Amino acid sequence: MLLVAGLGNPGEEYAATPHNLGFMVVDRLAEMWNIRVTRRDSKALVGVGQIAGRDAMLAKPQTFMNLSGTSLGPLMAKHEITAADLILVYDELALPFASLRVKPRGSSAGHNGVESVIGSLGTQEFTRVRLGVHPGHPLASGTEYLLSPVKRSRKKELEQLVADGADAVVSIIAEGVEKAMTKFNRRAQGLNEEA
Repeated sequence: MLLVAGLGNPGEEYAATPHNLGFMVVDRLAEMWNIRVTRRDSKALVGVGQIAGRDAMLAKPQTFMNLSGTSLGPLMAKHEITAADLILVYDELALPFASLRVKPRGSSAGHNGVESVIGSLGTQEFTRVRLGVHPGHPLASGTEYLLSPVKRSRKKELEQLVADGADAVVSIIAEGVEKAMTKFNRRAQGLNEEA
């Protein structure tokens, strides 16, 4: 079984913030594939169904972002899901707003939620869908920006990014990570390869 896990923070006050893009993509996938993400399991809300002909579990850790691994590690162990079957979806301040990058592996690039998952799993070998949220101007506080609601002027871009994120996940499942990278990474051209 595949696991598609979106990172975010539980609670209504965080629902419309950049840091909750992972949750938004999971919600979109749940809608698209008629999967109810309501069951509590290993400190996460989960739902199981079919995505592009494959058995898949959708998960939203309820531990707060920086402790995501303390939910996903036990969840994956319980259901015998390997890191190779994980697709992690999250916001990325190192990428411009509305860009998208599929990666087959790599470091956390300073993302605390991803760092927690790597620490819990003991490997960086899992697929990521990184959703760019940098607003294009200097930030006094990255944390404050990530935890504040997305501006109304960016609502359309945000909706498109969530749709693209869900489509990227489906592409990874249906066609493999290499094809998905070819299809979606063009939107993130000109970025530092390490980012």
